[in-house]
Amino acid sequence: MSLEFRHIAHAYTGRTGRVEALSDIAFTAPSGKITCLLGSSGSGKSTLLNLAAGLLPVQAGTISVDGNEMAAPGINPPPEARPVGLVFQDGALFPHMTIAKNIAFGLPRSGSIGGDEALIEEWLERVGLTGLGPRFPHELSGGQQQRASLARAMAPEPQVLLMDEPFASVDIVLRRRLRRDCRRLLREAGTTTILVTHDPEEALDIADQIAVMESGCIIQFGTPEDLHERPTTPSVGAIFGGAQIVSATRKGDALITSMGAWPLSCVAGDVPEEAELDLLVHAETLGCVADPQGLEVVDVHPLGVASRLLLQSVQGEEITVQSTAPVEEGARYRVVPHAGSVRAFLKT
Repeated sequence: MSLEFRHIAHAYTGRTGRVEALSDIAFTAPSGKITCLLGSSGSGKSTLLNLAAGLLPVQAGTISVDGNEMAAPGINPPPEARPVGLVFQDGALFPHMTIAKNIAFGLPRSGSIGGDEALIEEWLERVGLTGLGPRFPHELSGGQQQRASLARAMAPEPQVLLMDEPFASVDIVLRRRLRRDCRRLLREAGTTTILVTHDPEEALDIADQIAVMESGCIIQFGTPEDLHERPTTPSVGAIFGGAQIVSATRKGDALITSMGAWPLSCVAGDVPEEAELDLLVHAETLGCVADPQGLEVVDVHPLGVASRLLLQSVQGEEITVQSTAPVEEGARYRVVPHAGSVRAFLKT
């Protein structure tokens, strides 16, 4: 079942007046796929998820499941009347119920173990909690609680699963394992999923497609490969490619930056004439040439085979370079990108 957002807009009224939280959001989460909403705090991703869940009323636009309108202005069924399951950051398990009863809660015979025992045991096994049904939430670890929350949300077989930062409260090693197990489980079940996260690594690790959000808008929507290899804005390139953004002005065959003049040949593709630009550069594609008038090395961080160098211009601007050659703090270098290694964007 696909989940479609069409021209969604939403605003809050705060102490400083009206705040636009979402503006003309339009995309489709395809059936059986995992779609991530990625953005920083305040970008609108959780607001969008809450609109789909029925925790907020739709003010403008429509939300449809498999082509059937589910929510619109004046049409806002409560969460329990929607074909969706919910998983939150803290799990939101009922503390006075056993894990088995938590899972049973959303089933047709809500709260009754009885004929649901086989299904409950099946879900406990699928999420790696076999034998833990009689325990209470406080008797489980954080990772186990999230697995129980996932089982409770998926046991009723919702058409759509909505997940809000579901792995944020566990340590990074466990988080990676939970992501892997969750992706496998969701794909096996064929569940259409929308997952909110602020972590680019998480989005790349679990998603089939990603919507990058900034200030209530989607600035790029595509597969992990699209966003990593073909960013449409400097900010997306910095998020997924680990790139740095350097301001530049083209003058003839040179790019004038605070790091010095760079040859036009360092850019992949065409560059507009006499344009103010944002350049995406990667630490590993920057070369260092000793130069007493160059940038100063203010930090050297060994990383095994290579070291990460932090260099600073006389104006105080910084750039990171990866180097396999021995370098000492205080040394000065001229930084030049490798040919064809830079992406150039018109400054907006």
